Amino acid sequence: MLSAFTSALRTPDLRKKLLFTVAMIAIYRLGATMPSPGVSYTNVKACLKLTEQSGNQVLNLLNLFSGGALLQLSVFALGIMPYITASIILQLLTVVIPRLEQLRKEGQSGQAKITQYTRYLTLGLAILQSSAFVALARTGQLFGGLCDQDNPQYQIIPENTGIPIWLTLTVLVMTMTAGTGVVMWLGELVTDRGVGNGMSVLIFTSIASRLPGEGWTIKQSAGTAKFLLVIALVLVIIGLVVFIEQAQRRIPVQYAKRMIGRRMYGGTSTYIPLKVNQAGVVPVIFASSLLYLPQLYLQFFDKNKLQNYQIWIQNWLATPTSWLYITVYFLLIIFFTYFYVSITFNPTEVAENMKKYGGFVPGIRPGKPTADYLDFILSRITLPGALYLGLISVLPNFFFIWLDQKQYQNFPFGGTAVLIMVGVGLETVKQIESQLMQRNYEGFLR
Repeated sequence: MLSAFTSALRTPDLRKKLLFTVAMIAIYRLGATMPSPGVSYTNVKACLKLTEQSGNQVLNLLNLFSGGALLQLSVFALGIMPYITASIILQLLTVVIPRLEQLRKEGQSGQAKITQYTRYLTLGLAILQSSAFVALARTGQLFGGLCDQDNPQYQIIPENTGIPIWLTLTVLVMTMTAGTGVVMWLGELVTDRGVGNGMSVLIFTSIASRLPGEGWTIKQSAGTAKFLLVIALVLVIIGLVVFIEQAQRRIPVQYAKRMIGRRMYGGTSTYIPLKVNQAGVVPVIFASSLLYLPQLYLQFFDKNKLQNYQIWIQNWLATPTSWLYITVYFLLIIFFTYFYVSITFNPTEVAENMKKYGGFVPGIRPGKPTADYLDFILSRITLPGALYLGLISVLPNFFFIWLDQKQYQNFPFGGTAVLIMVGVGLETVKQIESQLMQRNYEGFLR
């Protein structure tokens, strides 16, 4: 990996791409720390001292993706999460809306249309999410309800400033929505002119920016010995994640020879790569969101009437160290892994495309037998992939129990963070190596 980056820095055009990517990352991190209008950052720091995290699993995930900017309500507070949500929604809608499925099959022009729809949906989701987070900040719920809004010291959005509160809230929502648009633009610039997938690189940057602070917090609270042991375990986990992420089952495909005009086509051999982790981190996001629904449901009712239910949910379904929470979280990830793989990979469509171009799996008849064979293989390799995702995702919960520290709900050394960072790192290095190969390929003749 280091040799690839060294060679890239020696190549003029790749060096420009790397420097451009670093410049975009610097702008993104600057916006993540830039104050939004109408927010008292003195009071924000006071609330952060009361509680390091909010206790809300969905907000924890969003705060992780934004590099800690969410709880500070900065200009880029929403980060890239609205774009991720919009992309997942459109990917799911492609299965049920024929128009979107037709666009997906049209190639580059259809993909451009879907990308445009994703941008519009991203801005719409940004307006909704920014409004929700501003409302949570104003009522003190963004920090788990520990910031009493009756106390001026803890008012995130002060009201007695001489400016109408509706104007302050409107400007704040517009600023955060515009920040999401800028983040989306930065990601697309990195994809077009830089190295790697822009959105993935920005997520990688957000997560990596939290590692030093979280690591130092663990060292101060748990001691140097446990901190070093955690680092050693993290290195082992990263090695296992790299091994599983690279693992795939290759289905051999043979194409028959065809005479078209005076030329002979076909007769080649290739394969269909089926990854063990075919679903990525989407099942983890779905499971985290679904676990938050009981807490969200209770917020619409009188807390005094449902106090017993609230205590039970807080102790068992909202506490990462609870065994019920770990079990339900693990089972939900397995379910959503199978669900997401079933809607993103269609064995019947793959078999029909192979049959159309004269391809077949050796020993398997084209058409429905090939589709059944692909479905059989996919269902078998999805199980270890689902178990892998579930185990990696609940590892931080066992870290909480071992460290006896319930406040590390954004533990960055396992689960979603490691999956994303390793996946983005591998993909970026692959892209750099492929571009180096294009520029330095010697071939058979010199």
